Amino acid sequence: MSHLKGGPESGKRMLRRELLAVRNTLTTDDVREAGSALAERALELPELAHARTVAAYVSVGSEPGTLALLDALRAQGVRVLLPALLPGNDLDWGAYAGEGSLARVQHAGRMALFEPVGERLGPDAVTDADVVLLPGLAVDGRGMRLGRGGGSYDRVLARLAHAGARPSLVVLLYDTEVVEHVPEEAHDRPVHAVVTPSGVRRFT
Repeated sequence: MSHLKGGPESGKRMLRRELLAVRNTLTTDDVREAGSALAERALELPELAHARTVAAYVSVGSEPGTLALLDALRAQGVRVLLPALLPGNDLDWGAYAGEGSLARVQHAGRMALFEPVGERLGPDAVTDADVVLLPGLAVDGRGMRLGRGGGSYDRVLARLAHAGARPSLVVLLYDTEVVEHVPEEAHDRPVHAVVTPSGVRRFT
């Protein structure tokens, strides 16, 4: 298999391209319907049902929609933290207080992101989370996640490990993005569960 010659990083790049091409064919309705189903499935997770603090993110473009889930968590009294991108791709965090508490921020060379307005809580705020919802493009049967390649969540996971924090790690994807194999590098860590519009799959 010649595409493996370049090692995990080139394998990841190729897989990212394929998955993003499929996402780009989705309509606004597809994304919204998937987001609504995803919220229902995710709320069935005991980890989310019992969480006090959840670190999440605001979906953009053709990512599986997260707003329905963020609002449902907030309605249950959960403290929801959302990321704000820092120079160097690290993440700061702020509290979600409804859709009106988001601002569209254009970062150089990247897509515009929706970030929380209001007080910044610092990069370490994520260590208080009971559950961390991770964006991704795919996950395999071992729970290895393929991210977008920016490295922001590698920093988050390293920060959690350094602090001795052990939140549940959950990735939100479309059904077709649970794949056979994701190439991994030494620093990659498996997630505990994936939620897709059709259900939840756990990894041991």
